[in-house]
Amino acid sequence: MLKIIIFVSLFVAHTFVSAEYIFKGFDDTFEPDWWQSNIIYQIYVRSFKDSNGDGIGDFNGITEKVDYFKSINVGAVWLSPVFQSPQDDFGYDVSNYKQVDPLFGTMADFDRMRDAFHNKGIKVLLDFVPNHTSDEHTWFKKSVERIEPYTDYYVWKDPTIDASGNRTPPNNWLGVFNTGSAWEWNEKRQQYYYHAFQVKQPDLNYRCPMVVEEIKNIITFWLGRGVDGFRFDAVNYLYEREDLQNETKSNKIGILDTDYDALVHTNTLDQPETYAMVRVWRKMLDEYATTENMTNFFMVECYSPMDKTMMYYGDTESPGAHFPFNFLLITSFSQQSNAYDVYDMVKTWMVNMPENKWPNWVLGNHDNSRLATRTNPLLVDGLHMLQLLLPGTPITYYSDELGVQDTYIRWNQTVDPAGRNVGPLRYTKFSRDPARSPFPWDDSENAGFTNGTSGTWLPVNPDYWSENLVKLSKIKSHLKTYRQLSRLRKNHTIIKGDLHIYILSKWVFGFSRSFYDHPTFFVVINFGSELEKINIKEARQTLPETLKIKVSSINSGYVTGNIIQTNCLHLRPKAALVLSTAKPYADY
Repeated sequence: MLKIIIFVSLFVAHTFVSAEYIFKGFDDTFEPDWWQSNIIYQIYVRSFKDSNGDGIGDFNGITEKVDYFKSINVGAVWLSPVFQSPQDDFGYDVSNYKQVDPLFGTMADFDRMRDAFHNKGIKVLLDFVPNHTSDEHTWFKKSVERIEPYTDYYVWKDPTIDASGNRTPPNNWLGVFNTGSAWEWNEKRQQYYYHAFQVKQPDLNYRCPMVVEEIKNIITFWLGRGVDGFRFDAVNYLYEREDLQNETKSNKIGILDTDYDALVHTNTLDQPETYAMVRVWRKMLDEYATTENMTNFFMVECYSPMDKTMMYYGDTESPGAHFPFNFLLITSFSQQSNAYDVYDMVKTWMVNMPENKWPNWVLGNHDNSRLATRTNPLLVDGLHMLQLLLPGTPITYYSDELGVQDTYIRWNQTVDPAGRNVGPLRYTKFSRDPARSPFPWDDSENAGFTNGTSGTWLPVNPDYWSENLVKLSKIKSHLKTYRQLSRLRKNHTIIKGDLHIYILSKWVFGFSRSFYDHPTFFVVINFGSELEKINIKEARQTLPETLKIKVSSINSGYVTGNIIQTNCLHLRPKAALVLSTAKPYADY
């Protein structure tokens, strides 16, 4: 059973402040499921590896690189949407859920890729888009025509007529991509349809029982093709208030009236019916399992307030997702964050998480600036120590393990609708293109991503000549640190052990993992810009006088095997260390 104990003591001794939070781990009989013990790796398919020279990543390109995932100890891959699509939002606008997009290959190519992963013991997860389809989907075309049973598959509403007799949308709801009204008039049907995102992404109507059955049927179809689970996109958008009540203004500074953030979205997000539907899907996935020990995995995306996010876990009697994504290290962490802030981020998730549920840690994804750019390149190792060694499941965004930074994308190179919708003066604030550039495999032309002559769908990062997989595999690098950490997570202490977290100074955060007589690991991360002198033993007096360095950040000045004194540790700015109580020459 998962237990939490909190103990706090605050005192000052030189620069040392102690604030200790304790998470009680598991006993030795606990056997983690595959999704609890493994790293999940997000593959943005368009940008991973191109096999046919068209400049766009594909299934066969991924298949070529399956051994790479083993080399970094990944246990499951999550593929960005691969369903047939017009690609107006790069796959998040589905026109056929039961076909793969020809851009990525054939269904036979998909099957070969799936088998290649399974042969290496790696699970395959699909990015599922339940909230909306493309307006080119057959369902939508027939709904426009009012052909049964498709008439109510989407959210259709009559117009409001103003005092001057003009037709206006049913209410003031706004589109996520800053397109103004979330309602689009359809001349043929003589009604508005609701689209939370792009105009070409009409929202499905889950109050229509046939829609619920269609989605279940699609999930079953892919489970039958051997996928191991799903990431459900934008799940908190599923339902809207049926009475169409206007949303209130946010009054945020610097926001245009047509921007999504101009309103507070209490009527279009996290509705009670959404949680019920998530529980329905979880029950279906559980019941589909063909063997006693088989788990069809289910994680959901929602950028929601903490209390609403936690509700996606469900409860013991009626479970929801295995977990909702934990975005605190994306949404709350910045270069201004100190040890107190990080302490609060870790504690907040662990304390608010329902009993007997499992945590997770996300540092990056396709919707946000890259880890190394958003924080600091020198902090990449320390943040990976945090992500990979805390209790829970880590989710890695492709090439973050290399410490790759955002690629600057000019306006004339911008393809992301979130950027293009706001124009050349504001696109850099909204475009997600910089975090989606091709994986840098080597220093050859196009970074080894493609052998085609027509270029790449997005520019390759100009640092590829030095920041690439081949070169980083040969030197002390973020990649080598990531590999060390990914091996270390297999240790019983990391999977099952207790957690203690500490504020060691204003800028130095620390945590320890311990499990019975197994080695204890103590992690220290300096988020500040000055050299810090830390007394770890003062934080946890049961530690020995010396500790062995197991993993060191590239900027730490230490190497694996060094012995340090626990009462006087010098930590460079942005440096981080994993320390161990194991004997100096122990190998584990």
